[in-house]
This record gives sequence, structure tokens and C-alpha cells, in this order.
Amino acid sequence: MHLNAPPRSARTGDGPMDLNAVRDVSRAISAAHLFIYLVPETAEEAAELGVTGGPTYLAFRSAAMGAVPWQVTLAAFYNFSPRAVRAMAGVWDAAPPERWQAARFQAAGRAMRRVDVHLTDDHLAEARSLIDPVVAGADYAGKVLAAANASVALPLDPLVALWQQITVAREWRGDAHLVVLAHNGLGPCDCLVLHTATGRLPTALARATRQWDDEEWNAATARLVARGWLDSHGMVTDAGRAARERIEVETDEHCTALWAPIGNAGVRRFTSLIAPIANAFTAAGTFQAVRGQPDLA
Repeated sequence: MHLNAPPRSARTGDGPMDLNAVRDVSRAISAAHLFIYLVPETAEEAAELGVTGGPTYLAFRSAAMGAVPWQVTLAAFYNFSPRAVRAMAGVWDAAPPERWQAARFQAAGRAMRRVDVHLTDDHLAEARSLIDPVVAGADYAGKVLAAANASVALPLDPLVALWQQITVAREWRGDAHLVVLAHNGLGPCDCLVLHTATGRLPTALARATRQWDDEEWNAATARLVARGWLDSHGMVTDAGRAARERIEVETDEHCTALWAPIGNAGVRRFTSLIAPIANAFTAAGTFQAVRGQPDLA
């Protein structure tokens, strides 16, 4: 069994959890969550708080943890360089975390209505009936960002409240993924280099946002070459692709326990119900800057 992973056969009322269903819902929640980092409403709300640029992402995403020092955010986010996260020092002086969280909800609601995310009242209620027991029943041991988001009071806006529950599930998988990365000996820069080499995240975007310098990036590349996961030109090898997929499967295995309360049928239905969120932002061109499966955070 993998470190900290639940049994492969996590069972529900309709049998063992299907890893394909777990992978599909993970992709759906990632896509439904991602827009918050890309839409103009987020920058506008941050500007109202007196902050612009890179620190806005860091502040918005870590606000649920409270007024933590930047070193805590660095630990929770994992694949950012210290120089990138150090830039957020002072954001809690501009506004307390509670105001950042409220501004994040405001940005999410404004953006979803601008692109006309359409979920009927019945579909919102059904989606909540599925995600709420998942959030309530989750084991948050070692899941720092997920636990922090689960502790945030849900807003009155039903659409934004659903989005926040999606955020909890997204951060839960992210927290689990970090355990798997560490268990596989992939440090913060190494995992980013491998991720970009597989084409899932543009290298230029990763370098600009995570801010690893050339020496650090080259050292991580050399370590992956030594493992046989990249070739001498920094291109991903078959072994590297297999290793990256194995890490994803291990993460999926870890997540079977998260989704077990609603079973395979519930997971598939929830995946379908939240699809209009990502679809609306895709139609609006929000994700054009990111190739492939959205996974910035």
C-alpha cells in the first residue's frame, strides 16, 4: 500500500470506487475552480484592497488559513520558490484575510455571472446534496489547505457556496498529491520540471509564476535526467511519463476515500452537474493561455 493512501478497494454502496470516476471528478473540480486565478474580476477585487500583481494569487488562495506568515503559504503551496512567495509579505497589512476571502467570493460570483454559468436551482440543490457529505465526511489529517477552506463560512450566494465546496475538494486532492510527490522523492522544483516536460503546463508560465531561477531549474532537470525520467535534452522519457502517471494514479487511490460517501454513481452525477461552470469559462476564452488540462494551482 502507498504511504498514507487508503486501500484501493475503498467501498461504497455501489461497490469499490472506480478510479476512472475519481480521475474524472478530479478533472472536473479542477476545471470548475481554476477560473478564479485567470479572470479580471479577481485582479479588480484585489486592487480594491490595495494589492496588485503576483501577491494577489498568494493572498487569495491562502486567505482561508488566516494571517499566516509567507513561510506557511510556501509550505502549503509546495512547488513555488521562496522568492515567489516572499512577495506576499505585507498583504495582511493591506487587508485582513477575512476581507481577502470575502473579495474572492465576490470575484467568483461576478465572474460566473459575467460568463453566464447556468445552473438551475434544482441542479444547485442536487450538486450540494452530493458535495456536502463529501466535505463533511472528509479526513483532513495532513490536508492543510482543504481543512482551511472547509472552515470558511459559506456565502449566501448559492452558486458561490457551491464553488467554495468545490474548492475544498480541489484543495483536498492537491494536499493528497503533495504527500504522493514527497513519497516519490519529487521536491518542489523537480515536480514542476517534470510536470512541464509532460506538456501539462507551459514552461514559460511555470517559470514566471513559481520563479525558480536557472540554476535551480537546471539542477532539478539534472536530478530527473539521473533518474531516467528526462533525457539529456530535458525531454520526458517513457519512464518519466510512466512515473508521472503512476503518481496521478496513487493520488487517485488516495482520493477514493474522499468520494466514497456518495459512491460511483454520485461521483459521476456530480461531475456532470458542475460541468457548466468550466464550459462557460471555456466558451468565454478564459483558459486559452493554458494548454491541456487546467492545473495551475
